[in-house]
This record gives sequence, C-alpha cells and structure tokens, in this order.
Amino acid sequence: MTSPIDIEDGGTSAVAEGEPAPPAKSGADSLESRSPGQLMWIRFKRDRTGVVCAIIVIAYFVISLAAPLLTKLSGTNPYTLYGQDPTYADKPILDEFGLPLGYLGGVSGDHWFGVEPQYGRDLYAMLLYGMRTSLFMALGITVLVMLTGIVIGLIGGYFGGRTDYWLGRVTDFFLSFPQQLFFIAFMPVVTSFFVDPREETPTYFRALAILIVLWLLGWMGMARIVRSTVLSLREREFVDAARVSGASPWRIVRKEILPNVVTPILVQFTYQLPSTILSIAFLSFAGVGFVEPTPDWGRLFAAGAQYAEQDPAFMFFPGVALVIFVLCFNLLGDSVRDAFDPKSGR
Repeated sequence: MTSPIDIEDGGTSAVAEGEPAPPAKSGADSLESRSPGQLMWIRFKRDRTGVVCAIIVIAYFVISLAAPLLTKLSGTNPYTLYGQDPTYADKPILDEFGLPLGYLGGVSGDHWFGVEPQYGRDLYAMLLYGMRTSLFMALGITVLVMLTGIVIGLIGGYFGGRTDYWLGRVTDFFLSFPQQLFFIAFMPVVTSFFVDPREETPTYFRALAILIVLWLLGWMGMARIVRSTVLSLREREFVDAARVSGASPWRIVRKEILPNVVTPILVQFTYQLPSTILSIAFLSFAGVGFVEPTPDWGRLFAAGAQYAEQDPAFMFFPGVALVIFVLCFNLLGDSVRDAFDPKSGR
C-alpha cells in the first residue's frame, strides 16, 4: 500500500509508506529568501581584494586605538626629545649636526622607525599617535559631512520646487568659497573669536575649529550627488505606488528612496574620508591646524619637508603608511560598490 500521490508543479511522485519525505528544494528558492544585505555580503566575501583591503583599513583603526599600548612595547613616546634629554645622554642618537646616527634616519632596536632630526623624537611613536589624531578626526568630520549632505540632498531632491531652489542656492553659496585659501584664512579667525591671541590655543579647541571648517565646506558634493539620484527616483513606479497607497513623504523617503541611494553614498564616503585626512594634513602642513607638540600626520609631512635635504628617510614611513591607507580605502570602496551593484563592473 502506498501513500497518496504528492502533486507539485504538474509532476507526480510516489513516496513509499514509512520512508522520509524528500528534502526541501534549495538553490534559487533559498537565494530568493535572502535579503539584499545578505546577497551583498556574499558577493563582497568573494572579492579577495575587497576583503584584504577591509582588513588593512580596520587594522589601521585598531592600531590607532592601541597606540598607547604599542608605544609601551617599544618603550618610547611621541613627546620626549631623546636627542636633547640628558637622561638619554648615554645613548646618543644625533650627531653634532643634529642628524640621526645610523641608517634610514636612525633606525635601531630602541627606535624602530628612526628619530626626528634636531630633536630626536621617536618617529614610530609620532606616527602611531599621528595616525590616531588624523583618522578619528577625519572619521568624525566625514560622518558629519555625509549626514548633512544626505539630509539636504534628500529634502531638495524629493520635494523640489522652492525648497530645492533655495537649498540649491545655499549649496552654490558654499561652493563659491575657494576651499584651501579659505581654510588658511578662516582657521585663525575661528580661534581668535574664543581664545586670546596672547594665549596658547588648546588642542581640543583646534580640533573643534578644524571640524567646523571642514564640515561647513565639505557637505556640498554629497548633497548634489544625493539630490541628482533622488530626482531620478522620485518619478519611478514604486514611488508612485507608495504615494497612491497613502504613505507619508517621510515613509517614502525612508523606505523607498533612501535604500536606493546607498551605493552612491558608500562610494562617496570612500572618497571623502581619505580626502578629509589629506585636508587635515594640509592644514597642519600650512601651520593653521595642529601644532607642537600634538602628533599629526600633517605635522610629520611638514617636518619631513623641513628636513628633506638633511634626512630624506624621515618621510619614508609616514608616506608609505598614508599611501597604503588611501589606496586600500579606495579599492575597498570599489569592492563595496560592486557588491551592491554587480552589473557596474570594474
């Protein structure tokens, strides 16, 4: 005696009594049950370049967070003048001209990346703390820039009309400022409003001033990208269907439009963060950003330019570290874009 016939998809299959039922179907059915985020993650894991770059970028942030611990391992810190401190007179690291003794800028067991000419500060400790300052400052600024640009772009692109017109004029106004010249001119003005010029500007206030300046002059590109994308999306059928169903503008923007602008947002983020790091470095290089004794990537390049003829090796480790980070972050952005939109191709 057999069990009733199991009819599926127009076919028949007989199952003997007492035998286990056939396993559930896999393949296309299981793929269809996955969310877009899960599919994106599966595609990203297959991209070896993206995975390696993600590991390197994460390692930079972990190393920056662990800078105090890592410098304890080397027994150095970024503030001690090892070439002038009498405590270390028994271990000379500078010659009579103030240049590092040894090869590659004074690399040794005590100073893994060499030392700074004239002062003898440890370059390894300065680089780790400088990365910490630049990376987390740039991350905070980039998040503010992205959020501001996304909000303004969504509002202008979706509502259009007078709202879009006036937001566009505000964006044009901020775009009219020459950024690099304005950075140099505006930074002393910001600090002089709150700090007596005869007093030393606190480091935290310099960080706040840099954040304000780069935020105010950095959100316009993101706003224009989001606006142009939203303008093309707001007339699509799925948005019209949401309107007809009675969805509020906030729900339409949050549920229908925002998920479709994730890819350009992520791609822009991968360009914005390295660009912000370079802008912070430029301010310090120009003398209006972080100053002595705060470690910063920009100050390392400024010092490297000053010692270029005497000790060109001083620029080697900071330069290599910056190039690797910017390259990996850009490649990571390409991999994330391809994972979200596999048809884009590289």
